[in-house]
Amino acid sequence: MSKITISTVELFAKFPDAETARGYLEKRLWPNGPVCPVCGSGENLTARKAGFYRCNPCTEDFTVRTNTIFERSHIPLHKWLYAMYIVVTARKSVSSLQLSKEIGITQKSAWFMLHRIREACGDDLSMLSGVIEIDECYIGGKEGAKHESKKLKQGRGAVGKTPVMGMRERGGRTLAMPVCDTEQGTLQSAIYARVEPGSTIHTDEAPAYGDMDGLFFRHQQVNHSAGEFVRGQVTTNGIESVWALLKRGVHGTFHHISPKHTGRYVNEFTFRLNDGNVKRHTSQRIDSLVDGVSNRRLTYKRLIAK
Repeated sequence: MSKITISTVELFAKFPDAETARGYLEKRLWPNGPVCPVCGSGENLTARKAGFYRCNPCTEDFTVRTNTIFERSHIPLHKWLYAMYIVVTARKSVSSLQLSKEIGITQKSAWFMLHRIREACGDDLSMLSGVIEIDECYIGGKEGAKHESKKLKQGRGAVGKTPVMGMRERGGRTLAMPVCDTEQGTLQSAIYARVEPGSTIHTDEAPAYGDMDGLFFRHQQVNHSAGEFVRGQVTTNGIESVWALLKRGVHGTFHHISPKHTGRYVNEFTFRLNDGNVKRHTSQRIDSLVDGVSNRRLTYKRLIAK
């Protein structure tokens, strides 16, 4: 076995069927034994057939799927684990069409499945500190490449695209999230909410980042418009490499993502850079993804709601 990864053959040997996958999930999610998702009790439970448990105090029947991204899914659990393996090992992610072929389900089911896995990637609530590189990008098709009926006819550049703001801690975690706009109030509010006071922030020369050097942060800028990209230790190249990875996935794998679902796609890519980092063993990456499945149930009705 490799020191940092396992092959698909090794994964199938480890989880050959739904029963072995269920055993792994129960051990990971319930390290001290089954816990009722309704009342939170781990006592006075009765084990029943096929992985069901009865909570005698509240008379609730539950399984390891209950109140997780797996709830009410008819897809066997070992196929779920294989899909999670693909998500954490595929550098540019995987399309629902490709996943449907690999695990033998419909494309529609694979699409729903992948969005539920992205839901488990979740919003990282970490506070960043030290040196933080900050930048924004726009996700969406070019106005000139759209069909005439899809064009907004409001100009070029960022028209019709979704703005995404990113922050990368030098040598640490990456946070990114869609924002409603790139105005000063929006971007600076996000920075104050996610960066520890006393940190040093590196940005480009965008006016939205103006007036941040002072009481809370030390602010240093590089002037991209003047051809400056690195000045000593001051640069935003780290966060810009995140955009390169994200856009390769969007254009090369998904081709198009709607503004409505952009947040989940961004969460997937930031998870892959943080807990799903390739420097960690594949088993650890899967463990981290499984740790986020609880209290993240995503129904199809909510997923497609306008």
